[in-house]
Amino acid sequence: MPPTILARLIADEATAKRVASIVAETLEDAVTAAVESVDGAWAAELHFAAPPDKTAIRELIASAAGHGHNLSFETVTERDWVAASLEGLRPVRAGRFLLHGAHDRAHVKPNDINIEIEAALAFGTGHHGTTRGCLLALDLVARRGRRRRTLDLGTGTGVLAIAAAKAFRSNILATDIDPVAVAAARSNAQLNHTGAFARVVQATGPRGVGGRYDLIFANILLGPLTRMATPLARLAAPGAVVILSGLLPSHANAARAAYGAQGLHLARRLDLEGWTTLIMTRPKRKPPRPRPRRFR
Repeated sequence: MPPTILARLIADEATAKRVASIVAETLEDAVTAAVESVDGAWAAELHFAAPPDKTAIRELIASAAGHGHNLSFETVTERDWVAASLEGLRPVRAGRFLLHGAHDRAHVKPNDINIEIEAALAFGTGHHGTTRGCLLALDLVARRGRRRRTLDLGTGTGVLAIAAAKAFRSNILATDIDPVAVAAARSNAQLNHTGAFARVVQATGPRGVGGRYDLIFANILLGPLTRMATPLARLAAPGAVVILSGLLPSHANAARAAYGAQGLHLARRLDLEGWTTLIMTRPKRKPPRPRPRRFR
């Protein structure tokens, strides 16, 4: 295996997770993780298969964590940089859901809805506030009843599609623009025995997606979320729940306004680890008002 580059930022837990998430969302050629060491210290680790632009990386880190942090670079030889990104990761619990790697199967409890995901090239592992926020939102929705048709836009590793399939045992359509993500999501769906429910296809946002859905996930970023507000809202059936994430707290009002203009209402806001998840709902159609009877 050729040498790779590891950038490491020592920080508090929230900052390490925020940096890992922002870099994973911004750079397609990085595998990232927020790692807790045995002594309780936290670090954001960024793995690159090719030498990155260090100035650009420092500027990105400064925008996410502020200035004054000590970012180091080192060359790593003979190391599996995807596996390395998983070292030290603990299982992530979100309500009844437990997101874990193969190395943590022993942590699954009898009543857990477990989701086993391994890192893959070009994506994060899902161990950050956006995914956990969506899973907590899904847990709230699932407690109110079954959703028969679910859409997961920008599925990545397929975490949310798999979680919905396990919660509802009903049809899930998962899409991603990246063919590598599509292949990984399909593989993870099979690993979690949800392949019969979750169909994964390559698509650009809502384009080419038909039908109406009772539950829609869009865990992306503010820019794409606002651009797709109109077509995505058209896919929401009456009474549907739309879960939006990938949002910084300062972006939440803009996303809420964009979807509010499409007739969706904010049901709940979840702020977690420096990220915000919005649970939006489309009202059910009101029954037509009966015409007054005329007596002759």
